[in-house]
Amino acid sequence: MSTFWRTGFGLAVALLIAIASLSGCTRKQQNDPPAQLAVVQELRKSAKSESAATTQVAATGTGWGTLKGRFVLDGAPGTPAKLDINKDIEVCGKHAIVDESLVVGPNNGLANVAVFLRNKTRVHDDVVAAAKTEVIYDNKGCRFEPHVLAVAIGQPVVIRNSDPVGHNSNGSPAGDKPFNPLVPADGGTYEYKFQRAQQKGVPVTCSIHPWMKGYILPRDNLYIAVTNDKGEFEIKNLPAGEELEIQLWHEKADNGLEADSKWPKGRQKLKVVDKEILDLGEIKVSAAAFK
Repeated sequence: MSTFWRTGFGLAVALLIAIASLSGCTRKQQNDPPAQLAVVQELRKSAKSESAATTQVAATGTGWGTLKGRFVLDGAPGTPAKLDINKDIEVCGKHAIVDESLVVGPNNGLANVAVFLRNKTRVHDDVVAAAKTEVIYDNKGCRFEPHVLAVAIGQPVVIRNSDPVGHNSNGSPAGDKPFNPLVPADGGTYEYKFQRAQQKGVPVTCSIHPWMKGYILPRDNLYIAVTNDKGEFEIKNLPAGEELEIQLWHEKADNGLEADSKWPKGRQKLKVVDKEILDLGEIKVSAAAFK
């Protein structure tokens, strides 16, 4: 290195050259064109519009409708078999207890068919409120009443014993907590809440009285009905203007009740119109549908 650059004067000159170089860069940057703010704002607006359009595409229908119908057995119903009542005969023997796996009422009405909404959708406020009310599943006359009970997950289910003898009511819902209480005689109760929806009825039995059997079907909402002894059902306040998938279940058709050609695998897709009562009329079910 020369003597010039080793002196303080040389270092000062070098510093001035560096500053001038930086100043030139700054002037060049200042001469660059300014950011096009109008274009940026337009792009942002376009992105918001696309997001809104996506929301509109995913929007559901409006209003509420009702679905009803009547299931009938297409054929001779036969006579229900009497069950072997071999415990607490002095109490249970007083009742005409028969096999309830296939109950056919007046005019071949098919009882205990569960009809429920399969797909997740809007839920009416009245349906939400109903799911918070307590329901009774009774041990009465040494049988379960009702034979098939529809409930919502989280809904309080009170297992009650109206008989003068003790009952043991037990069930093991798939993926959920099992229950197995000894329910005292003359009004004893036990409360249970399902935490997982099921596609099939959960069998409920009594270890003390082995002929006793019923079902509880928990769903994630109360868009579910069980046919009465006339085969009738009605589901109110269904979401209107959307495709709904309706599922059928019966204890003798555990994988879905294939009622007729409109119900492959026990399912049918349909729509209800706002304030409409959609009546499916008479739905015939052949004996072959029950395995």
